[in-house]
Amino acid sequence: MPRSHEGSRGFEYHLAFNGIEIISIRKEDFVLEKQANVNERIRSPEVRVIGHDGQQLGVLPIKKALELAFQDELDLVEVAPNADPPVCKIMDYGKFKYQQSKRTQEAKKKQTVIQVKEVKIRPKTDTHDLEVKIRHIKRFLGQKDKAKVAIVFRGREIAYTEQGTKILERVIEELKDEAIVEQAPKMEGRNMVMILAPKA
Repeated sequence: MPRSHEGSRGFEYHLAFNGIEIISIRKEDFVLEKQANVNERIRSPEVRVIGHDGQQLGVLPIKKALELAFQDELDLVEVAPNADPPVCKIMDYGKFKYQQSKRTQEAKKKQTVIQVKEVKIRPKTDTHDLEVKIRHIKRFLGQKDKAKVAIVFRGREIAYTEQGTKILERVIEELKDEAIVEQAPKMEGRNMVMILAPKA
């Protein structure tokens, strides 16, 4: 027997024959992936109709299905165009689209975009300038971004990689309460780099 359910995560519909499920639909944002056929735009002469309360109304001529929707001042929305016959649901389509758009916007707000900010330091950087660089890194970490710290060697400076290692070790020590070392110091071309990530 067909059965349907309107859950918190969206519309769910099942159609079974002799105990074997042949149609199963659960996709609350189906109509957002492409423009849904609504009301007179539905071309099939017959459709399987789900009422606005989630009840299965059976296979009906499209004219009858539209009458049922319009008598409640609602819309007939094709939610499964590839089913045979297509499955339609009676709903307030404008309200549905608004709620879906609102949920999408709220979901985007909750997403955290982590950026990797790069800070370049010369091996002969003096103490004051290094402290300034460390404050920059600390600010990035406070913004929940990662920091790529690069010691840039030029010309013969490449012979003094030990100085670069000491600088990075000091950076790690200064930021031990704010950061974890995601990538240990290593050479990339003529630069010595490491990546720090904010502590959870």
